[in-house]
Amino acid sequence: MRLGVDTGGTFTDCVVLEHGEIKILKVFSTPEDASRGVLDGVRRLAQACQLAGPLEIVHGTTVGTNSLLERRGARVALVTTAGFADVIEIGRQARPRLYDLEARQAPPLVPRKLRFGVRERTAADGTILERPSTAGIAALIRKLKRSHAGSIAVCFLFSYLNPANERAVVRALKGLQLPISASHEILPEFREYERLATVVINAFLAPKMGEYLKRLERGVAKATTPLHGGGGGRGWWAPNHAYDSTTPWPPSYQGGESGRVYVMQSSGGITTAERAAREPVRTILSGPAGGVVASTWLAKQLGLSRVISFDMGGTSTDVCLIDGLPRTTNEITLGGLPVAVPVLDVHSVGAGGGSLARLDAGGALRVGPESAGAKPGPICYNQGGTQPTVTDANLLLGRLDPDYFLAGEFRLEHRAAERIFAEFLRRHSRQVGSKTVPELAADIVAVSNAIMEKALRVISVERGHDPRGFALICFGGGGGLHAADLARSLRIPKVVVPRNPGAFSALGILLSDVVKDSVQSVFISVSDGGRDTLQRSAGLWRDLENRFAILERAARGQLREEGFSAEMARPARRLDLRYAGQSYELSVPFRSDFRELFHQQHERAYGYSHPGRPLEIVNLRLRLTVRTPKPQLRAHRTRHPDPVRAEVKTKPVWFSGRLHETRLYDRERLEAGAHFAGPAVVVEYSSTTVVPPDYSCEVDKFLNLILISGSDS
Repeated sequence: MRLGVDTGGTFTDCVVLEHGEIKILKVFSTPEDASRGVLDGVRRLAQACQLAGPLEIVHGTTVGTNSLLERRGARVALVTTAGFADVIEIGRQARPRLYDLEARQAPPLVPRKLRFGVRERTAADGTILERPSTAGIAALIRKLKRSHAGSIAVCFLFSYLNPANERAVVRALKGLQLPISASHEILPEFREYERLATVVINAFLAPKMGEYLKRLERGVAKATTPLHGGGGGRGWWAPNHAYDSTTPWPPSYQGGESGRVYVMQSSGGITTAERAAREPVRTILSGPAGGVVASTWLAKQLGLSRVISFDMGGTSTDVCLIDGLPRTTNEITLGGLPVAVPVLDVHSVGAGGGSLARLDAGGALRVGPESAGAKPGPICYNQGGTQPTVTDANLLLGRLDPDYFLAGEFRLEHRAAERIFAEFLRRHSRQVGSKTVPELAADIVAVSNAIMEKALRVISVERGHDPRGFALICFGGGGGLHAADLARSLRIPKVVVPRNPGAFSALGILLSDVVKDSVQSVFISVSDGGRDTLQRSAGLWRDLENRFAILERAARGQLREEGFSAEMARPARRLDLRYAGQSYELSVPFRSDFRELFHQQHERAYGYSHPGRPLEIVNLRLRLTVRTPKPQLRAHRTRHPDPVRAEVKTKPVWFSGRLHETRLYDRERLEAGAHFAGPAVVVEYSSTTVVPPDYSCEVDKFLNLILISGSDS
């Protein structure tokens, strides 16, 4: 059986899809060793569902992300071309804060004493001008032994064109028995600083990720039939078969008798644990990618071409604009360092359920990015938390109910949260004045909403998209608590809350395809005018076809080595293009009208284009995809049932500064076609959805909650 697992800052979500039923379990994450929380959830869900046989885990992990942000990785030695050891520190001329006269760069991951130059040189056309000498390599090995490095990064100038020198040095260093990250394997692409930084990050993460995945694989191997005798966590599953049964997984996606671990990549596809251990830099946005995959799948099922995914977890909120398909980029910065591997274009902010509230030096209320995490967690978890969080604020406003959190398995402590909030107000009475506890809670929610609204504007308004033309798909443990407020602010007409929103990212991870990305830097000038059309430049077309064919053969061979059926992989080819003289490029599909596509995309991105101006092909990009079967949402007959049957109680809830008598509905009792007006709160195992007084809610035929503003209904 296959389980999808998403490790978050507060909870680890486990999902299994079996005979049309989705079954989920949430357990607290274990930051000190994330594999413990994962294995705990896997074992408990396997026991509760009585899964038989070896297990296969498809895993979205934050190990790489957290290690990089916290600078808790390996001691890395950098081996590069002599004279270029300081490129990692010089970087680019771009300043992150233009008007800050005292801005300081984050220190490089490799200090000066751990950077070693090798006398070698490859020319800009790939010609080997100087090969590393035997004596030079021997001296390098002696220095590396004395450095006590735990990982090695190798990046030579122009090795993306001809990796011969780099390969020779890597072969010689293998005797050191240390993880080696080589640029011609990790990122054979031009731009020396970005390539060097990416390879160093990979080396920085490799030992920790490798150890983590080994522990996880050993634990999964033990999670076999003897464990499935019952007991463990209760979990939750859909009793009314929300999904049609899936077709069998392809033979290429079958593990061994002892089970296997697959890892989600930042690009939205999965790979083997072995490759993830070698190339952990490809997993740094592993968790958020699952939510984007699930949102894309759900949007297609609902016939929505333009949606924004909104994932609010315990420590952060991740948003992504999906216009047909999500956008992939190779230009992100994490922890002040560039990461140039393909990633889904997800924008993250430090606003989640566990985000801590505080007053800054000027007395203004701030929320996040610091988080209470899983331990101690929010105050209401009663595990030692002492600072107000967004979760505590929602509880004190009545939007979270202590009796229905995690289906009643975990009770929230209202009095503890109220006491700490009151102490916070007394301690800061001079700055906050005579505020009450509910007013402080409302302010915390408002500040958190402002941070998340800004993130939504970054991916929509600031990129030329009108959010009024999109639907908002919200999920994560806290998504439904804030989605209506955000939709109102941005005038988004529809909010979709899928089933099991608290484990939606884990479902996306489970449904993800196997993906292999490859890139080759080429610099090919293309005339764009007169009689030089594609039909008359057959030589160019044949050259590009041949280059792509070589890339594809190598990529299929790697898939085959990893145990996947290369014959089942579907290729997607793209060109990175720019006008001659430009510094940055745009990516378009490789097809006969690629020039016209580039002009159109340039017009959308920058407001102008130059048809007739010479173009330059910079990179060839290839993606091989082994598709996995996707379940279909099962439609239910809509009969306009009375939602009163799903009502569990009424209670006062704060909206707009005053209490409103509010109905609480059990989502599992809401049938397709049910419709009710706000104010209302819908509770379920993995999340809570708030319907404000100016909103109404309808249960569609697929059992999604559809929230619509009163002015639009």
